[in-house]
Formats: sequence, C-alpha cells, structure tokens
Amino acid sequence: MESEHNHISYSNALNLSEEKLIAESEDILLALNKRRSLRFFSEKSFPAEVIENLVMAASTAPSGANKQPWTFCVVSSPELKKQIRIAAEEEERISYESRMSEEWKEDLKPFATDWQKPFLEIAPYLIIVFKRAYEFEIGGKKHQNYYVNESVGLACGFLLTAIHTLGLVALTHTPSPMDFLTKILNRPANERPFLLIPVGYPADEATVPDIRRKNKEEVLIWYK
Repeated sequence: MESEHNHISYSNALNLSEEKLIAESEDILLALNKRRSLRFFSEKSFPAEVIENLVMAASTAPSGANKQPWTFCVVSSPELKKQIRIAAEEEERISYESRMSEEWKEDLKPFATDWQKPFLEIAPYLIIVFKRAYEFEIGGKKHQNYYVNESVGLACGFLLTAIHTLGLVALTHTPSPMDFLTKILNRPANERPFLLIPVGYPADEATVPDIRRKNKEEVLIWYK
C-alpha cells in the first residue's frame, strides 16, 4: 500500500484457526468479566515501574490524528494524596447535599458510597488523567487536538484493562467539578482533568456490590 508518508509493515496478525479464535475470545470475555470497580484498597505498594508500564500501555490507544491528547499524572506522595482527598470530599459533600437529584442518589444506593473517599489516601497510587484540548507550538501558537474526549476515553479503557490484567484494582472516580486537580498538580492551561483513578491491590476483606451486567441480547444488535 503506497503512501506519500512513511509507513511500516504491520506484524501482529496471529492467523488463528476459527476454533482457536472462538476459544481465545471466550477466554478474554471470562477474564474481563471479572473486572470490577473497587473502593476498598490495601496500603500495599508495588514498584513505580509497573505504573509507568501501565501508563505507556494506555498511551498505545488510538487517538484523533494520533495527537495522543492526554497526560497521566501519578501521585504517590502522602501529602498530595491528602490534599486531593480533602478537596475531592468537599466537592462530593456539596454534590450529595445539593447538586445530585434524588433519583441519582437512589441509583447509587447499591454501591454503599457517600461523599467520604478514604481510598484516595489508602491506595498507593492515584493516576489523574488530563485531556489536552490543544498544544502549544514553537512561538506560543495553539494547535488544535481532535476528538479529545473520545481519544482520552479510549486511553482510560486501555489503562483499566491493563490494570485488571495484572490482578490489580482501580476505581473511576469523578468528583465534579474537578478543577481542584489542576490547581493542586499545577497543570497548564491546555489540560483539563478527565478522570481520577486510584490503583492498587484489593484490601484483604474487600467486597463489591452484587450487580448484574447487561446480557448479549441487551447490548448486541446484528445486521446481517
């Protein structure tokens, strides 16, 4: 396939038999169906290199025009984690008291969650994902990024999958608004907080809500 731009050969095709393809896809489904969002973390840590590899795995996600419009900030400092928890809990407290509808709060009851977020200090690492609305070129000119929300959302999906694959756990935490993260971490004007993800091992007695995932008939529509 010719192009005026440099291309390289794609070399990841496995060429599995149909039987093997079905079996492997079932294994992937079974593995990912065990992924859960967890609120009960162990204080046990692990090497920072693991987080670096997970972030770089997330950064292989597709993005609009390959602009990779994301920044992953990793916080392990107890002092910064405490600052983040205090600010997040303040926003969450206000949300529970005045911003959230009664219907929303009712929907959250199975998760036994409230405005208090101790996991923000307990988890060994917090990954704060920022979306980059634009870039600065030489001379200060702004250069637009494309499909930013979609691209960063895909990268977060890659990250959660990678975390789960290692047997670690995570939570997608979205205190709203999240501007306090920009201030605490001193991020530039072209970045906006997108997601706050505690990462670690599950606590010894960790539990998760007994929820149901939609079945195939509810999420899959064929057009043959």
